[in-house]
Amino acid sequence: MKVEIFSDVVCPWCYIGHVRFARAAERFRAKGGTVEVTMRPFQLDPDAPVAGEPLIPALERKFGPGARQMTERVGQAAAAEGLEMDYDKAVSANTFEAHRLIEVAGGQGLGGQMTDRLFRAYFGEGANVADAGVLARLAGEVGVRDTGEGAEEVREQLGRARALGISGVPLFLFEGQFAVSGAQPEETFAAAIDEVAERTGQTPI
Repeated sequence: MKVEIFSDVVCPWCYIGHVRFARAAERFRAKGGTVEVTMRPFQLDPDAPVAGEPLIPALERKFGPGARQMTERVGQAAAAEGLEMDYDKAVSANTFEAHRLIEVAGGQGLGGQMTDRLFRAYFGEGANVADAGVLARLAGEVGVRDTGEGAEEVREQLGRARALGISGVPLFLFEGQFAVSGAQPEETFAAAIDEVAERTGQTPI
């Protein structure tokens, strides 16, 4: 089963959804099924600076004084999944180069691992995911050889997301035709995988 996950590495619900979906996919694999995941780019803020800036002030400009309370709610949901989100350390930055690195990693069979590492770096370590040095270090940790390629593919997929009418992430696209939106509970993802498997003749025997 082919699944495309449209997400952004600075999106907290994408991180949560990514982890929940991964657990559901493992359950399907344990039954003998196959799930092939491809990460797809989406930029929540394509105009964000490469230099980066503290996240909380950036959120307060965008969402007003309720931004801090909003991050606390998301942080609680993340903690329930065993994820660390330190918004006081987080840096708002442009994610295009991070997506390019994920594209390169995907070609080496490491797209999911690279995405995981970027999520952890952004939310837990205060890393600027637009910084070339940071990206090089993270790529090395995952074992990705950055060829410098992938920019054109990222632009193409960003355009495809717009053409598909995707306005929010995460979005999970099964077999190019069945979509599940949002960081759904693990059980919802598991049910969706089973349903798509049944519809497409991929139910494990």
